Amino acid sequence: MPVRPRRRWSRRLARWLLLAAAAWFAGSVLLVLLLRFVPPPLSAVMAADWLEAKATGDRGFVLRHRWTPWERVSPALPIALVAAEDQRFPLHHGFDFEAIQRALEEADDGERLRGASTISQQVAKNLFLWNGRSFVRKGFEAYFTVLLETLWPKRRILEVYLNIAEFGHGIYGVGAASEQFFRSTPEHLDARQSALLAAVLPNPARFHVEKPSAYVLRRAAWIQRQANQLGGAAYLPR
Repeated sequence: MPVRPRRRWSRRLARWLLLAAAAWFAGSVLLVLLLRFVPPPLSAVMAADWLEAKATGDRGFVLRHRWTPWERVSPALPIALVAAEDQRFPLHHGFDFEAIQRALEEADDGERLRGASTISQQVAKNLFLWNGRSFVRKGFEAYFTVLLETLWPKRRILEVYLNIAEFGHGIYGVGAASEQFFRSTPEHLDARQSALLAAVLPNPARFHVEKPSAYVLRRAAWIQRQANQLGGAAYLPR
């Protein structure tokens, strides 16, 4: 009995979808492997912010970014970022389930549901994806987080993070941030300057390094204390 045209078309479509999925998977793995060794020229978030500025006519937006290798970054900065954003970074495998559980418990108690994203998740989102809160984006974020944790060492994840994090309007990465805010280079950042940079990361559009509010100063002081309690740079993966 001959196969009906509709059934043939369905099988052909399924085959193409399967091939497309396999090609996308292979391409994403190769891209992540490549970026383990090659500095990314920019991130998806940088590109999206630049396009949005062009579309809205934001003439005050100037994209500032300069890659700085790990060896040329002060040891005070990576531990400040970990102390501020993800204190279990050396211990987890991309997802901090303890932090997620605490956030859910706090929400059950009536507090605002806070984020529990790890540094690995933030790198996955900022480097490859778009801003937003959809389940689709969260699914892709989880996928790329697993790839990063599988194919990159922890130090590479942290190195990319400190090079693509947004520290101010159009200011991405520690290279541009240290020059813009301190007229210095990343290797000369001290503990206080590093803590100030880490303190604005939750919302660089609201918090400012150059004119820190009382909240930012308190948070920076807390970050310094936390970094010391963690053991300083010795706490980080080698």
